[in-house]
Amino acid sequence: MTDASSFFSPKTHGFVRVAAATPVAHVGDPKANAGEHLALIRQAGEQGVDLMVFPEMSLSAYAIDDLHMQAALLEEVERQIAVLAEATAGADLVAVVGAPIRSGDALFNCAVVMGGGEVLGVVPKTYLPNYREYYEKRWFAPATARTEDVVRLNGETVDFAPGLIFEAANRPGFVFAVEICEDYWAPLPPSTRAALAGARILLNLSASNIVIGKADERSMLSASHSARTLSAYVFAASGWGESTTDLAWDGQATIHELGSKLAEGERFALDSHLTLAD
Repeated sequence: MTDASSFFSPKTHGFVRVAAATPVAHVGDPKANAGEHLALIRQAGEQGVDLMVFPEMSLSAYAIDDLHMQAALLEEVERQIAVLAEATAGADLVAVVGAPIRSGDALFNCAVVMGGGEVLGVVPKTYLPNYREYYEKRWFAPATARTEDVVRLNGETVDFAPGLIFEAANRPGFVFAVEICEDYWAPLPPSTRAALAGARILLNLSASNIVIGKADERSMLSASHSARTLSAYVFAASGWGESTTDLAWDGQATIHELGSKLAEGERFALDSHLTLAD
């Protein structure tokens, strides 16, 4: 477990304020995306948020195809991770952002967990979709293909594995884990094992595109999984600006707890926004 105790101020009554962040996406422009992230991180800090999650690949955008292989883009993503990590110290929260991360000769679709001015851990995606409109195996390696349990970012070595559990020692019950999009469509989501290991808040970074009926399916999965795992489930999908392809993105953001929906954000919004719940 990663101790995140120094990154949270004590709160009463055992509540944790969470936020699903829906930034406007800038395709293939990590610096512009980081600007959207910074604004939402500051806003979340002002609203007393403890933990916030951004969509999948939020720093690079998801639907950029072979630009994922461009060294200049990957280097800029890493630089912007350092900028965002520093911002979490001032906001007094933990932020989880989506980014392509290199390890050895492979590229991974990752959630980067940051707080207190530093990166706390990196969680790679376990299940890669490679059907219909999805082509992730062209660019990314699954979590099982990693050769080490650490990765270097901006000169620092951090934990790198699926199923990482993050706990605030001075906040009883504030224990969370992260999975990415396709992971919770799998028969055995990584968050199932994380919940068995003690995680009580589960986060999902998603770039799920929208088709008829899919919003209801996502909500159903979040509700049922939060009930089954006795957890809160925070889901953040990519929204406006994400794609130059023929896909559509609705920016669905939901927060469920024990099967009940606590909050839902505006879909198809044209500006960056937060969806909050305690």
